[in-house]
Amino acid sequence: MQKIPKQMLQKGMFIEEFCGSWMEHPFWRSRFVLASDDDLARILQSSITELWIDPAKGLGLSDAEERALPAVEEPNLEQMAASAAKAKPQRVSMSEELARAAQICDRARTAVEQMFSEARMGKAVDAEHCKAMVEEISTSVSRNPSALISLARLKTADEYTYMHSVAVCALMIALARELALSEAQVKEAGLAGLLHDMGKALIPMSILNKAGKLTDEEFDIVKQHPMKGYELLVEAGNAGEEVMDACLHHHEKTDGSGYPHKLRDVDISLIAKMTAVCDVYDAITSNRPYKKGWDPAESIKKMAEWSKGHFDETVFQGFVKSLGIYPVGSLVRLQSNRLAIVVEQSPGALLKPKVKVFFSVANNTRIAPILLDLASSKVDEKIVGREPTDKWAFKDLDELWQVE
Repeated sequence: MQKIPKQMLQKGMFIEEFCGSWMEHPFWRSRFVLASDDDLARILQSSITELWIDPAKGLGLSDAEERALPAVEEPNLEQMAASAAKAKPQRVSMSEELARAAQICDRARTAVEQMFSEARMGKAVDAEHCKAMVEEISTSVSRNPSALISLARLKTADEYTYMHSVAVCALMIALARELALSEAQVKEAGLAGLLHDMGKALIPMSILNKAGKLTDEEFDIVKQHPMKGYELLVEAGNAGEEVMDACLHHHEKTDGSGYPHKLRDVDISLIAKMTAVCDVYDAITSNRPYKKGWDPAESIKKMAEWSKGHFDETVFQGFVKSLGIYPVGSLVRLQSNRLAIVVEQSPGALLKPKVKVFFSVANNTRIAPILLDLASSKVDEKIVGREPTDKWAFKDLDELWQVE
């Protein structure tokens, strides 16, 4: 293995790893033979400064070039562990995390699109290469769970297939932490969320993006995606058993009415039950070719109605705690007969999020936005219920919760 500055990179070299964050280089995978001038140019234009190459798998450096390399110090494992402990993300406000989360969402959408495209061309899905993406998403969720999850919900109908994977990854990470799973299990849950729909890469786009209702024949084709995704991961050979199980069984229901194997409650794994909840929530809150997404609070209410027979009760309750009774972006009515949009959760106070008041029902008019922390002892206000968005003609609800 040789560590080289990017200026010494040549076509034919096997890139083993980029030095730096996954966000800094332009590829979803980090191990491949550099074969094109375009890819070389993209690396040279990126903020990456160094990378590792493997001469056993591709072109190496000449003796003269190798002698010109700076000496590489052996890593101090104790120092690395101490640095990692200190680097644990600190909780930040929604407004602080939104810009970073937007960058991660944009980068992840592009990466997942590349991954799906390669799968359609018959290339193996390498779960190992996805771990850097999961790590970046996990770090954002640690800083503020609502930021990336809420932004990922705003996907357009055209990018649904790709952003859905990113959204479910983030939702799985937040849920796994709420269920007090180990950090290794949290990352595994995130990877399961990211890869759970890989089988859709093998479903015709004309069916996935159909604007109208699917025919029975088309729906039967869509229902093949869990098995197709599972087969892709088995073929790749580097996804863990739990990740593959989540891919295969995320459409099972606790009453046995799901697919592909009609498993009942005790036969469905925890990670598959988690993926089922996260998958449904993102699906019903997202704009699709055939319908507009539901309001987040309305979606939680609908899922609670379906919960018996559909979801595991404990998992669903944990999911609600991870998002809030009124997730970010929910339209609510206050006891003062004003409408507000939920902008951030208040830790430990599910019914008292931070909201932005913007409409007087009594006067039927917009008012200057007011930010209220309902969990504060100084605020004498409370939510009396969710408000149906289709009852009002508001066009800027998603903009309201993103702006201070």
